[in-house]
Amino acid sequence: MGRLGVTEILVILAVVLLLFGGKKIPELMKGLGSGIKEFKNAAKDDQSTVKKEEEEIK
Repeated sequence: MGRLGVTEILVILAVVLLLFGGKKIPELMKGLGSGIKEFKNAAKDDQSTVKKEEEEIK
């Protein structure tokens, strides 16, 4: 138990398609992509803030 096979992935995709319908999936993926992008930007901003604070302390 660990890795997903092709059959399991197809079953998961079929369930998602049944739950959300074909028209909603592109909207969901767009929202997911923008959420990931915002998370990455926030992580970069946080790293730059930490570096600036470390430089100020030295």
